[in-house]
Amino acid sequence: MQKSLTNKRFNCLTDYALETINAINLDRLTYFFGNLLSDPYLKEKYRFRRLSRFQIVDNKIIKLPHNYLFQSKKYNPLLGDIIREYPEIEDELIKLKDFAKIVLEFSEFCQLCSDSNEIAVHQIRTTTSAWQTGQPAPEGIHRDGVDLVGIFCVNRHQIEGGITSLYRSKNDPPVLSKILNPGEFLIFNDEQFFHYTSAITALRSQLGIRDVFVLTCPGLLPPAN
Repeated sequence: MQKSLTNKRFNCLTDYALETINAINLDRLTYFFGNLLSDPYLKEKYRFRRLSRFQIVDNKIIKLPHNYLFQSKKYNPLLGDIIREYPEIEDELIKLKDFAKIVLEFSEFCQLCSDSNEIAVHQIRTTTSAWQTGQPAPEGIHRDGVDLVGIFCVNRHQIEGGITSLYRSKNDPPVLSKILNPGEFLIFNDEQFFHYTSAITALRSQLGIRDVFVLTCPGLLPPAN
């Protein structure tokens, strides 16, 4: 397995990229995760979420109008064939240079591996406690049904677990299994790799938190009809 460290050497068919983006104020980003609303589509209230879509124009991120999220059951057996709606990412967060760095870094890979100029950014907090395990990927090992996926870790607080794995197929051993630490960015071709992040559990009976941005190119819109 090749592991690409720069997008200039990235092969969309064979590689995944694992990077650390320097000079990002993670504490500033983490602040905005405290304002997320619980995911209404999960019975257990351990996940909190916002979603916005963007285009890149002249190396600047342009926010697109509000829209919905849709995946078929082929890709999401848990919440597939449901038109979902989430609040938009807060404008104050979008204005941060730290946020723009993440989106623009992902867009460079999208230019190599996708014909789309649309990037969806999912802002997700998964929590865990003494009485509740947190499931970052309750749908199991899966694909998203897009060209490219990026997972940027913002924060891990008082947790164990949360191992992110990539697989060539659901029946093969993983080609990568790693805890993504704050500041690390994993980018991969969704058509080439299945992915999964294992459950998180709380340390010392305290509230545990995992904050990530999940970026996709393109977004996942409902069918036109």
